[in-house]
Amino acid sequence: MPQRMTQQRMMQQRLTYRRAWVLLALLIMVPLAAPWLAPHDPNASLDLIALKSHPPTIAHPFGTDSYSRDVLSRVLHGSRISLAVSVCSVAVVLVLGTLYGALTTFAPRALSGLLRRVLDVALAMPRILLLLTVTAFAGSLSLKQLVLLIGSTGWFAVARQVTDELDALVTRDFAMAARAQGVRTPRLIIRHLLPHVLPVLMVLATFGVASTIALETAISYLGLGVQPPTASWGSIMRDGATVMESAWWLTVFPGMATILAALACNTIGDALREHLAPGHVPS
Repeated sequence: MPQRMTQQRMMQQRLTYRRAWVLLALLIMVPLAAPWLAPHDPNASLDLIALKSHPPTIAHPFGTDSYSRDVLSRVLHGSRISLAVSVCSVAVVLVLGTLYGALTTFAPRALSGLLRRVLDVALAMPRILLLLTVTAFAGSLSLKQLVLLIGSTGWFAVARQVTDELDALVTRDFAMAARAQGVRTPRLIIRHLLPHVLPVLMVLATFGVASTIALETAISYLGLGVQPPTASWGSIMRDGATVMESAWWLTVFPGMATILAALACNTIGDALREHLAPGHVPS
């Protein structure tokens, strides 16, 4: 009986893993193929009189906005912006978090203690409030600035996770043997320790993309992120914020895209955590 339950669990895990790869392929292919999938130019006004705020039809499945732009085309092209900002921001998060975690682990004891206290303070700060404060003072941001801002405020949890992992790894036999052979710290980190931390970073990256998609959408919805006429899911929802009752499709469809993308990333993260880093990454 236990063996049968184990086999069923393994089959379920494999099925979940395959679904995760399918979702990952879709997340990559849809933004890349957006110029070919979109039926219209996302910024083109089709007919300001006949197609202004037109509800969904066969010709325009997601309807049109107040500028008679095709919402389906804008959602497809918006996926390129929203996902690109999220992925690039998470890349910044991983680099900063890994560097800070490595520095915290291998710094002298006094400096390491100070870095850990600074990290505790940073983790206690609400990220969304920090982002809103900076964007409110800075005004409109370019995409590069938005990526750097989101990335530079989201690496604290990664740094904590990397620090904990490295603290555990440096006491392992292989790490102590490498240090006894005279391996220098940079080489020890890159060649011996990071390969063990990489699975955890991959899992953190997928969950990070999911949360960053929602974060970027929220910032753009408030008018502090991606600026018009560039299409992102948040900016499309912002166009429909004042006409939600009469033009519900402007918020429903980009909102659904945001939710589905975030759920897909979380599903991928769960599958990777099960296969690559079970028990290492918190839920």
